[in-house]
Amino acid sequence: MKTALMILLILIALTLLLACVLASKVVTGKRQTLEEAMQWQSDHYDTSFYTAVAKTNYAVCGYGNYVLHVEALRNPVPTDKYVIITHGYTDNHIGSLKYAKMYLDLGYNCILYDIRGHGENERTYTTYGVLESQDLLCLIEDTRTRYPRLTELGLHGESLGAATTVTVMKYRPAVDFAVADCGFSDIWNVLEGAFKDMHIPAVFLNLADLGSRLRYRQSLKAMRPIDSLDDNQVPILFIHGAADSFILPKNSQDMSDRTQGLQQIQLIEDADHAMSMITDPERYREYVEAFLDEVHAAG
Repeated sequence: MKTALMILLILIALTLLLACVLASKVVTGKRQTLEEAMQWQSDHYDTSFYTAVAKTNYAVCGYGNYVLHVEALRNPVPTDKYVIITHGYTDNHIGSLKYAKMYLDLGYNCILYDIRGHGENERTYTTYGVLESQDLLCLIEDTRTRYPRLTELGLHGESLGAATTVTVMKYRPAVDFAVADCGFSDIWNVLEGAFKDMHIPAVFLNLADLGSRLRYRQSLKAMRPIDSLDDNQVPILFIHGAADSFILPKNSQDMSDRTQGLQQIQLIEDADHAMSMITDPERYREYVEAFLDEVHAAG
């Protein structure tokens, strides 16, 4: 009897250990360095504009006093319009440069930053929009205080950054528009697909959720940006690569259907995950510019 109890306790301990290890794998993936990110961006498009543009670096206190590193790009033509760009998982603010040139050309100053656990920030786990959206809310408030002459403020996010941009809508942020590129409606469906592709039984995903709740006090099943849209009135443009097999386009379609405010959804043909701007930059800009024209006309 004593031996059986000991074996049971060991099995429970091993199961809990496995759950925590799986959770760690899901929320603490290897992050790119700034140098690695710049090399990747430069290999895929012209980043020379970044060298010439005026920059200001500063820190903003995010949720729970977590420090966010920020880099503001000043438009060569004076303007009081701003856009905050949020990068994707494992990337950093350098990854936002692919969108910055478009917004500079459209007359905006660009605010790039490292989301929690990424770039120059202190290492920590990812909550797929839960805490990241509260950080973004702090950055929105800081931006309006730091630039008191601001006349327009938009958001743009890619992948996890798009999910963060959508999730912040639950807090009714003081922003004029948002662009969400290849975001997930809930992280669970993305993880289900990833586990299936790796031929990992679904039970292990449930173990990862248990480990996340035990170790990080966050449930993977509760990381659902789509639930922030029921009463949203901020205009949102959803963009998604039609060939995205990692975060399926259906995620953007479901979020577009869910939001109550002005919305559009556009697919970029032949674009894989987070590659829409690189695959077809002219069409991408056309979609964003037309959306902004509609927002301004409605406002």
